[in-house]
Amino acid sequence: MSARSVQPAQRITNAGEPRSGLSSDAADTGPSLHPPLHIVLVEPQIPPNTGNVARLCAATGCRLHLVEPLGFSIDDRELKRAGLDYWGALEVVLHRSLDAFATAWEAPLWLFSTRAEPSYLEAPYAHGDGLVFGKETAGLPQTLLEAMPDRGLRIPLRVGAVRSLNLSTCVGIATYAALAKLGFPGLA
Repeated sequence: MSARSVQPAQRITNAGEPRSGLSSDAADTGPSLHPPLHIVLVEPQIPPNTGNVARLCAATGCRLHLVEPLGFSIDDRELKRAGLDYWGALEVVLHRSLDAFATAWEAPLWLFSTRAEPSYLEAPYAHGDGLVFGKETAGLPQTLLEAMPDRGLRIPLRVGAVRSLNLSTCVGIATYAALAKLGFPGLA
């Protein structure tokens, strides 16, 4: 498979391999075998945005998927600083391309875009769904949105005020809306 997991010790393994080597306290604070949601960033370019999303995933138990090419190194100092010391509390899965991700993915996906029509509040989110967000400068590819027209969602904005929201802000809004519909599983 073309994806790799970045484990708590920043070890990279194939996504299809068993998740071994987790510390004994991983059940309480580490990555979940069955995360409530999967957060997918397609070709993210700004390290602090991805770091902020990583921290959100650590706080919520969601799994973070990064679709390459990335606009930074996974070892980037700014990325690690934005995620603070929470990297051990999440699993990051790297996918070599959007095609590789699409081939490997089996669960329902929700595509977030300013070009979609339905509001993110209307989606019937389910445990294990993937929430997909595009790169900061261009969003998701139009071909992906056209291939899955019934899966596009948008976060409403004032007309003419701004082009879009910050990527990590969008991920936070959408993730907590989906988790609310799921009853905030595993959160206190």
